[in-house]
Amino acid sequence: MQLSHRPVQAQDIPALCCLPQGPDELFYMFPKARYPLTPAQLSEAIAQRSGSTVVEGDGTVLAFANFYKAEVGGICALGNVVVAPAARGHGVARYLVQCMIDLARSQFEARELWVSCFNHNTAGLLLYPQLGFVPFAIEERQGPDSTRVALVQMKQVL
Repeated sequence: MQLSHRPVQAQDIPALCCLPQGPDELFYMFPKARYPLTPAQLSEAIAQRSGSTVVEGDGTVLAFANFYKAEVGGICALGNVVVAPAARGHGVARYLVQCMIDLARSQFEARELWVSCFNHNTAGLLLYPQLGFVPFAIEERQGPDSTRVALVQMKQVL
């Protein structure tokens, strides 16, 4: 499948809201959101963030991410990362994160790119180190069911 990426557009929002499959996946993607993800919740997040990007394959939106922090010449922090269920395990997340690394470098001249990953998100915990991210902190957070979860902070020097 040929992948491409572009800035998010308003007509992408309904499809993006369908990507997280259940409350746990939405929590990994967007901890402050309530399941199911609504266009209003996602649109508000996009409006407050930078670099909102979609990945397409064969004309279908397959993945999404943005920066919740974007300091020119400083730190960009990756957020709202999600991949369509049918596209998982096919290199789409790898492509998306590489696009975001490139965007952090080119648009923001960032020195570091940070990403946070919850301990139950095995796919993310395995992917990010393969792409050059190194863990530097672990924070305790509260999961959707009020259980204790660990948020693993990772960074990559650009």
